[in-house]
Amino acid sequence: MSAVESPPPAAKARYETLLDEAAQIRGISLWKDAWRRLQKNWAAMGSLYYLAGLALLAFFTPLLPLQSPGYQVADSQHKYQPPNLEPARLSSDPIDQLWNNAGPVTSGLLRARLGIFGRWSIPSLCGRDELGRDVLARILWGARVSIIVGVVATLVSLAIGVSYGAVSGYLGGVVDAAMMRIVDILYSIPFIFVVIFLIMILSEDSIKGGLEAWGINQIVIFYFVIGAFYWLTMARVVRGQIISLKNEQFVDAARTIGASTPRIVFRHLIPNVLGIVVVYLTLTIPSVMLFESFLSFLGLGVQPPDVSWGLLMMEGLKVITPIGIHWWLVLFPGLALAATLFALNFLGDGLRDALDPRMKNR
Repeated sequence: MSAVESPPPAAKARYETLLDEAAQIRGISLWKDAWRRLQKNWAAMGSLYYLAGLALLAFFTPLLPLQSPGYQVADSQHKYQPPNLEPARLSSDPIDQLWNNAGPVTSGLLRARLGIFGRWSIPSLCGRDELGRDVLARILWGARVSIIVGVVATLVSLAIGVSYGAVSGYLGGVVDAAMMRIVDILYSIPFIFVVIFLIMILSEDSIKGGLEAWGINQIVIFYFVIGAFYWLTMARVVRGQIISLKNEQFVDAARTIGASTPRIVFRHLIPNVLGIVVVYLTLTIPSVMLFESFLSFLGLGVQPPDVSWGLLMMEGLKVITPIGIHWWLVLFPGLALAATLFALNFLGDGLRDALDPRMKNR
């Protein structure tokens, strides 16, 4: 039996050079590649910066030198005052005047605001409403509620939809058929009327009092009721992705080493569909925000003294009459909502293209 011949010195040197070059090549993950491609999309990046700035502005709204969004000015001079640049000052500086029943974080930011700016406030750049309240302050305070409603309700819907769709797609067979028939039945129910019905029941005095005893107020109920009805499409999308992945080699390897079904679903399969989940997240938030605005417009959503963009537009439309059209009461809240919805949709489209491997060379 002959010994294995060693390669000639020239070939050996060439092999070592190739190995050195291969060792210097570093791969790039899907998320890094997606971020690099997303940066080339100026509309998506502009939307991302706008949304990040809006989120920071909404969180630090109590720190800004704004007028009170809830304090009512009784004199007729400030009633329906159009946008102006007249300097404004708080008549007094208690926390309750700046915002009603402020929580610990909000109270701390308001105290810092009073310590930094004193009683000086930004002029009424967006005018005042029928009760003399500053519209700019109400828009920025309303951004907090509208953004939180959109994010929390969407996260609730994603948690339900991703788990439900992943389990259904992985188990397959009779279980999958039964779970999808439940989804079909829920799709046939007009969920708008169900949400309105549930909100009205949970707003009944005896039920409302019992929930408040557990620290659950109407806004928290509002978040979860909306989120509980927005998961159906997500469940179908995730189910389809899981069906296409469950027979891949990495799933077979996990089964071979004895991984349990929950571990395979939640540790191996769901992380591989996060790209679709992130895109759906950016496209669901505007739908939820628009639905919140619709319910607030009907008077079934956010209730005073809390404020949201939908509530502001509802109050603005109520005072548009043939006698007087106070355009700023509808224009500025509508622009804030429209700009945010446009940004979320542009960002969703950009993420869809960035996370799609088929779009890599386009």
